[in-house]
Amino acid sequence: MAELATQSPVQLMALQLLLWHSALWTGQEAVPLSPASALPIPRSFLLKSLEQVRKIQAEGTELLEVLVSEEGCLSQLHSGLVLYQSLLQALAGISAEVSPALDMLQLDVTNFAITIWQQMEDLGVAPEVKPIQGTMPAFTSAFQRRAGGVLVISNLQNFLELAYRVLRYLTKP
Repeated sequence: MAELATQSPVQLMALQLLLWHSALWTGQEAVPLSPASALPIPRSFLLKSLEQVRKIQAEGTELLEVLVSEEGCLSQLHSGLVLYQSLLQALAGISAEVSPALDMLQLDVTNFAITIWQQMEDLGVAPEVKPIQGTMPAFTSAFQRRAGGVLVISNLQNFLELAYRVLRYLTKP
């Protein structure tokens, strides 16, 4: 959502105009270039048509805002998942007893990140280059790995609760 907040109204309007232009570009043949003076068009028809155009424009603007919002949410969600992938990798070797659960969690987070990325590609909003994992902390002792594990898993839980709420919000009509 923070990325959406950084979008200026001018940028949103430019995107909207670009979408309208591309939609109209393919339908230009349907637009009459000169007035159809041979046909008497009732004023009530013109007024109703103008109202329909305004309604469609408003709905298009609303849809555009939702799409931009979804793009920002998906991008932030993907970035967060990439971060947690790296943090979970840094916990490797935490202990033999939790290693299988950590491996499964790491796999699930990776799969979720891939799913989000694929959806972004399907929507045409994925950046050209996938984000690269940054440098992660090196836990040098068993205590640091355990303490780091508690912090990482706790924050991952909070992140996933927020992601769940956002995804539920996006599914509402």
